[in-house]
Amino acid sequence: MAELTKLMEIDVFLAYSTYATILLLKMMLMSSVTAYFRLTRKVFANPEDAIHHAGGDSIKKYMRTDEDIERVRRCHLNDLENIVPFFGIGLLYALSGPDLFVALMHFRIFTASRIYHTFSYLIPLPQPNRGLSWMIGYGVTFSMAYSVLRNVWFL
Repeated sequence: MAELTKLMEIDVFLAYSTYATILLLKMMLMSSVTAYFRLTRKVFANPEDAIHHAGGDSIKKYMRTDEDIERVRRCHLNDLENIVPFFGIGLLYALSGPDLFVALMHFRIFTASRIYHTFSYLIPLPQPNRGLSWMIGYGVTFSMAYSVLRNVWFL
């Protein structure tokens, strides 16, 4: 376990930890936004959730889709599809000994692109805002993957 504590002395790993935490909190916030929209609009996906709000009404009234809720869910799904690979590749990248400045640029650009992607998805901003923010984040993840493979290629 003593070897693991030495990770906290590596500046790039500390930077990775910071930005990974920010991204995790952002993804957790998306769950809260979904719940907020479901409760305020009284739109539920499951009968057991709808029954508490139905009272004497039919639960089918509360079992429907709402475009704003679906938009938040799609945004959250997009986060899962893009942030989870960042966690794995970013960790390998942080452990491969990159330059601190370059690593910080990777982490900051990715984090900013995901936050901007969320705003452009939920507001919604006209395209190509969302598409460009996705491409920037994807490019950063690919850049880190390329760097890991280039620096630690072991076949």
